[in-house]
Amino acid sequence: MKTDDMKRIFYYIVLTLGAFIMLIPFLWVLSNSLKTVDNVMKIPPQYIPNPITLGNFKIVLNELSFLKYLGNSFFVVVFNLVGTVLSSALVGFGFAKFDFVGKKILFTLMLATLMMPAQVTMIPTYFIWSKAGMLDTFLPLILPAFLGQATGIFLFNQNYRSMPDVLYESALIDGCNPLRILFQIYMPLSKPTMMTLIVLTFIGAWNNTMGPLLYLQSREKYTLTMGLLTLDQSPIAAANVGVKMAGSVITMAPVIIVFLFSQKYFVQGDISSGVKG
Repeated sequence: MKTDDMKRIFYYIVLTLGAFIMLIPFLWVLSNSLKTVDNVMKIPPQYIPNPITLGNFKIVLNELSFLKYLGNSFFVVVFNLVGTVLSSALVGFGFAKFDFVGKKILFTLMLATLMMPAQVTMIPTYFIWSKAGMLDTFLPLILPAFLGQATGIFLFNQNYRSMPDVLYESALIDGCNPLRILFQIYMPLSKPTMMTLIVLTFIGAWNNTMGPLLYLQSREKYTLTMGLLTLDQSPIAAANVGVKMAGSVITMAPVIIVFLFSQKYFVQGDISSGVKG
């Protein structure tokens, strides 16, 4: 066996062990979610559930309204994805392909917002939504996505700047307007960058706890993260740890699945967005 093959096998073994170690907390939560009430607290612990039961998931989804929370989370996430990708692509394209007065200053100020902690703007932002009469609605969780996101704008800007200018110029000569060039030429060529932004946005919107905690008051509008917080107040969950574990699995699983299936695009997007500074 060649030295390179041995090294590759060694690297795969190390990475597989590392991935397994990272997955141990999730696997333990998944295991407990499939156990009966008696087996959850059993000592010594039961690593593989026997018998396997889906009763905890039925309780969480039906009796504790997690099915409703799941729908609310998907509703918020989908609009966040659409708004973030469209607005970031549009603004990033403008910064990359148009020259205007104050362009560098505006771009620098936009990037500077990444260094501003969310806690700084939390209170004034809350009062803005309150004065607008939008509390206890999904609008404060959705509308900001349509106003551009600094990370997404930067990713698209770097990606578009790495593309040859002749692509844009030839499209103009053929009679395309800038918006058509963006949506029919540049965005299809930016799939890795787009997937990177989709993954980042999905994780951020799905795991967002502070936003729903601030703006949502009606229980029927709660997202999954808010649903997890309510489990501490539920007598059913207090009497059965497996119910809490089932709620945690439902919350964590979509993020893990999305990241695993889009990992290839995620890496490609990071590379293509750093080609040209």
